[in-house]
Amino acid sequence: MNQKYAAYIDHTLLKADATKEEIIALCEEAKTYSFASVCVNPTWVKTASELLQGTTVKVCTVIGFPLGASTTTVKAFETKDAIENGAGEIDMVINIGALRSGDDDLVGQDIAAVVEAARGKAIVKVIIETSLLTDQEKRKACELSRAAGADFVKTSTGFSTGGATAEDVKLMRGVVGPEMGVKASGGVRSFDDLQKMIDAGATRIGASSGVQIMQGLQGDTAY
Repeated sequence: MNQKYAAYIDHTLLKADATKEEIIALCEEAKTYSFASVCVNPTWVKTASELLQGTTVKVCTVIGFPLGASTTTVKAFETKDAIENGAGEIDMVINIGALRSGDDDLVGQDIAAVVEAARGKAIVKVIIETSLLTDQEKRKACELSRAAGADFVKTSTGFSTGGATAEDVKLMRGVVGPEMGVKASGGVRSFDDLQKMIDAGATRIGASSGVQIMQGLQGDTAY
């Protein structure tokens, strides 16, 4: 098992019909492979936190997901609630409509409110939903995320019109520089996909196929 690559992966299950049994299995897999985190919807944060207590695997959850259209107040409250339930990582969706409308102040304040709610308790990754943006808008979203004090920028929710591309990861890395993290999420299903994203500048990978990626790396066919 190659811990170097496992440490990149946020082992993800965000589908609406995920059951408790599936969340339990997700956490067991994360423990087995020592993934960076499990990424679950807020309703499962407490369950995942209890299952992963005493391990190195963090609990990541999503805020304003998947549309990013909640109000800033709601996103900040959602963040605080998730942290109280055991989340150590927050993946928030920006206000995409505001960004495309040129309302940079609203977008920046939205991110900053979540960063403030998480300060000292959880890291914040900002999902910019690259498939809906022009390159100029992607750059602006990254600049606003950096200015607001976020820890990461992230490509995608995985629930829109497209996922991560190496080109977008490279663009985002170029804007945020070496200090911030870049998370590639959406459509990363194989070790080759993972390696392309890392080569482009990703420091974290969001994937529902974490086990398959690790099995491909090991040349293993059975879990």
